[in-house]
Amino acid sequence: MSDLTGDGERLRQAEQLYESAVFGGDRAAPARAERVLDGLEADLALARGKALHAHYLAERKEVDEGREGELFERAVALYRRVEDMRGEGEALFWLGTWHQVVREAYDEAVPCFRQAYDLADAVGDRLTLSYATRHLAFAAEAAGRMDEARGRYTESVRLREELGFLPGVAAAKLSLGQFTWQVDGDREAALRLMEEARMTAEECGAHGVLAWIAGARESMG
Repeated sequence: MSDLTGDGERLRQAEQLYESAVFGGDRAAPARAERVLDGLEADLALARGKALHAHYLAERKEVDEGREGELFERAVALYRRVEDMRGEGEALFWLGTWHQVVREAYDEAVPCFRQAYDLADAVGDRLTLSYATRHLAFAAEAAGRMDEARGRYTESVRLREELGFLPGVAAAKLSLGQFTWQVDGDREAALRLMEEARMTAEECGAHGVLAWIAGARESMG
């Protein structure tokens, strides 16, 4: 997902462009600086929105009602302005997540996820692709499109395994295991997937995912 390590570089670029304008007489530099700073503002809006979403997941209530969605909308607009397709795709995914998870508004969430998926696919951002397809799986399952849901859950596992994103692999296998139990009624296969998820989560120290797995396993009886 978003890599904020480049933010210092953006600030340095903006400072250099200021000097180019003031001391070097480069009249085009201020406009270029604005573009650089728009990218920085987009990164910050996305990061703040994600922090608010983490708080929501912990407390199951919004810290500042609607603020999370506003931040993600701002990030989408700014990334689009600077023609950063990767950033726009990621921000669209998080905007969809806010609609889906916080507001339970699937009609608003699904178009965001589909746009995020298409943009991530176009630029080769497989991590965002894995998130978008997973949440499209949730939406497909809720709408009763079980074949689509199964395919998307499986795709998310595959993408994360290819990336070596172990916490994400554990979470994705848990989701596929729950689907396998709740929809297919295949307890043995579901337990096998959950055990694989547990082992992966333990390997990478994903204690939050381990708690999800334990809760899911308990609900199966």
